[in-house]
Amino acid sequence: MTAPIAAPTRDAIQAAVAHLRAGALVAFPTETVYGLGADAGNAQAVRRIFAAKGRPADHPVIVHVWHKDAAMSWVRGMPDAAWRLADAFWPGPLTLIVPRSARASDAVTGGQDSVGLRVPSHPVAVLLLREFAQAGGMGIAAPSANRFGRISPTTAQHVADDLGDDVAMILDGGACDVGIESTIVAFRDGEPMLLRPGGISLEELTRVLGQAPRAPASDAPRASGTLASHYAPRTPARLVSADELRAIAGGSAVLARTVERPQGAARWIDAARDPARYAHDLYANLRALDAMQATAIMIEAVPDDPAWQAVRDRLTRATTGDDDDRD
Repeated sequence: MTAPIAAPTRDAIQAAVAHLRAGALVAFPTETVYGLGADAGNAQAVRRIFAAKGRPADHPVIVHVWHKDAAMSWVRGMPDAAWRLADAFWPGPLTLIVPRSARASDAVTGGQDSVGLRVPSHPVAVLLLREFAQAGGMGIAAPSANRFGRISPTTAQHVADDLGDDVAMILDGGACDVGIESTIVAFRDGEPMLLRPGGISLEELTRVLGQAPRAPASDAPRASGTLASHYAPRTPARLVSADELRAIAGGSAVLARTVERPQGAARWIDAARDPARYAHDLYANLRALDAMQATAIMIEAVPDDPAWQAVRDRLTRATTGDDDDRD
């Protein structure tokens, strides 16, 4: 039976809290994408996330809390630089990976000595997390509410399409404002490392830290969305240049940015030229292209500059095409 999609009324929020306290899964909106939530303090409930998504058990999930002070019980020593980022960007699309406390179970951390934490800014997420905390909950573990490795959901209907039979309810907060996942910064020996670009730019991180976070190293912790192939449609997808796209004919579906639509091209989406709007629309566009029953999806490459870093990361992973390396 497909889970009900509920407007975020007070009664619906309280019902969602009751489901979470009972160990069930609830999907809810954040400003980035919709999350598949479970009581982060209930290891059995967290394991239900992995079963529903088909996610490897050694992959950590992010704990969402309603206020930065609520994150402290999950942490064993917050680095000063992490505090600066939290002060600057929480609530917002930033995940911090820091040393875990005893509260964080292996089900949450994937057996690592670190835990990922985030304070979302979406009003429905904040209300749900605050009500959950008032009911005794310590946080909600929530990766994206989609099948492992596939396109992330940015509407309640996307969640219903992917996981409707696996969740108790879906809170509908409309389309997500940012549209791609959070920036992830991990800390090793107090030093910041950028694991995934996202809603907070490298320039913004550098401004607060006083230096750019370093690139992922061999000792980087495992984190969501960092495997080579992720965010992928079921239809094979390729990144192509504008010139290549102009030469393409046949049964492909197209996500263009600057190339003009040929006359009569039905399987064609004109994407925004602004990076923030492109990111907001990206997953909805990929889902629409995937539904066109084309032989392939051709995506016009985006500019190689900092403003497009997060989008470029998602497109690169979405077009890698190795089904055995999904996150």
